[in-house]
Amino acid sequence: MKDNRRDFIRKSSSLAAALSIGGMSSASAELLHLKRKENAAQDPRTFIRDGGMQMSMAYFWGIEPRRIAFAKQMDVLGAVGGINTNIIGEPDAKPWEYDTILAVKTAWNRQGLKFNVVEGPPSLGEKTKLGLDGRDEEISNFILFMKNLSRAGIQVICYNWMPVIGWYRTDKAKPGRGGALVTAFNNNDIKDGSLTKYGEVSKESMWKNLEYFLKAVVPEAEKYGIKLAMHPDDPQVDQIRGISRIMTTVDNFKRMLDIYPSTSNGITMCQGNFTLMTDDQTAEIRRGGDKISFGQFRDVRGVPTKFEETWHDAGQTDMLACMRAYRDIGFDGVLRPDHVPTVEGDSNSNAGYSAFGRLYAIGYIRGLMEAVYAEAEGRR
Repeated sequence: MKDNRRDFIRKSSSLAAALSIGGMSSASAELLHLKRKENAAQDPRTFIRDGGMQMSMAYFWGIEPRRIAFAKQMDVLGAVGGINTNIIGEPDAKPWEYDTILAVKTAWNRQGLKFNVVEGPPSLGEKTKLGLDGRDEEISNFILFMKNLSRAGIQVICYNWMPVIGWYRTDKAKPGRGGALVTAFNNNDIKDGSLTKYGEVSKESMWKNLEYFLKAVVPEAEKYGIKLAMHPDDPQVDQIRGISRIMTTVDNFKRMLDIYPSTSNGITMCQGNFTLMTDDQTAEIRRGGDKISFGQFRDVRGVPTKFEETWHDAGQTDMLACMRAYRDIGFDGVLRPDHVPTVEGDSNSNAGYSAFGRLYAIGYIRGLMEAVYAEAEGRR
């Protein structure tokens, strides 16, 4: 499968005319064509490259001049990150206040970038996720944050339900292809770890707290036009140091969506996680449909309890089929390349976020985009 996929990308310009639409109805194809014509009238580059999707890069460590220069040279002008008050010189500012949000957005605008997704929102911590004293105040500030975010013109919040221990790897420098460094996880290395100060936290408790949160905030998100995009647990194991994890399976994501059905209650399609939940990542993208509010494009090899991240072209997912699925559901939201290997000559200080590795990822993703949209439109 991988060889076929790589061959397709190498020859995409000549193969595009020979390929069928791949499952799109004639009505869907016509809507796609009209939508892309509209996009083309506004910005021909979007029409040619990104199929209406908003290509973006993550900035979790503030304004990084070299990374921003790369992004602008690649014409990837979307920025994803937190409300980083350090970049406005006010580290003690309240990140849910309108003036703070606007100042952060303006700081990115001055860099020539559009701040379009908050990933890692403020006022959503242990109190809310563990159901501790003070959660109502935390939720109240989160609702205020949504209101002010909407006022500032930002509609998507990527959040997770991993209290205390979030993204976790047991190896952040495993040699991969050609000596590039990748991150990896092996549950055997941590399964006997000591409990945190919160002791054992059951799945039932985690679900109860999530339901409390969603029923409080989703109606307000609807009011302000905010899309909440739940990120999978990473890694997707039953528990780490006694704290249960619940956003680990396709069925659990369905359960989360069913707690409060709404266009404002959606998911982050992090492919590296979802491909470990299912044997058919493409089907999950199609099933997700308009519930997918944010996309993260990456790949892995392994199973939930033992895996390693890979180059975008070297994992276990049919990435070409995934891009077809995004096309077929009409996804026009924010898509960013997620974790990449650290290559020769680049720093591994923030494992998974190599600037050089991201250059390869952007080129690969855009190659897929060009291939599937050329295929749909019958272009040669």
